[in-house]
Amino acid sequence: MGGSICGRAAGRCAVTDLVIAQDSIAEEQLGWQERALCAQTDPEAFFPEKGGSTREAKKVCRSCEVRAECLEYALEHDERFGIWGGLSERERRRIKREAV
Repeated sequence: MGGSICGRAAGRCAVTDLVIAQDSIAEEQLGWQERALCAQTDPEAFFPEKGGSTREAKKVCRSCEVRAECLEYALEHDERFGIWGGLSERERRRIKREAV
C-alpha cells in the first residue's frame, strides 16, 4: 500500500488535502497564541507610540505561560515592532546581536 498525506494513492491528493495538512501544522505551531494573555488585553499596550510606556505590556508578559514561545516567534520572524515575550524591539535586537 502506497501511503500519502491524504490517505489516497500517491499522486491522487487534492490541493485541498495539502492545504488542510498545512493548516493543521500551522495551528500546532501557533497554538500558543490562543493561550497568550495579550490576546485578552488591549493591543495598544503592546504597540505603544514612540516614547510611550511599555510597563503594562511587560507586566502582562511576566505572568504569561507562553512567554518563551512568544519571544522565540518574534526572534525567528524578525518582529520589529511591539512587545513580544516581554521584550521591546531594542531588547530583542540586543539578544540577536549577542547570539552572533
